[in-house]
Amino acid sequence: MIRELIRLNLELEGFEVFTAVDGQDCLDRAAHIDPHVVTLDVMMPRVDGWTAAERLRADPRTRDRVIVLVTARTQAEDQRRADRIGVDAYLTKPFDPDELVDVIRGLVDGGPE
Repeated sequence: MIRELIRLNLELEGFEVFTAVDGQDCLDRAAHIDPHVVTLDVMMPRVDGWTAAERLRADPRTRDRVIVLVTARTQAEDQRRADRIGVDAYLTKPFDPDELVDVIRGLVDGGPE
């Protein structure tokens, strides 16, 4: 449900969006699609968002991609973990879809979030 909400809001703002069903699918697709931005939930089947983000950062093909975590995890330690991995933005659920669009646009355009 959240994946479709994100997709719809980004497409309405003119972004081309590809979706993945889980973390492993995201990694497989990102290697071939070469996205500008990857949004991840921490809680995903097969490969969780933490591991997917770490692997994206470790892969020379995707290490410079913008990574946005959208998660229900609100603990300070989760934010620190995201910072250690090199996540570009960390949004907690529930989130405002307009805020997500603004954050992604800011990161893609190089402006402030």
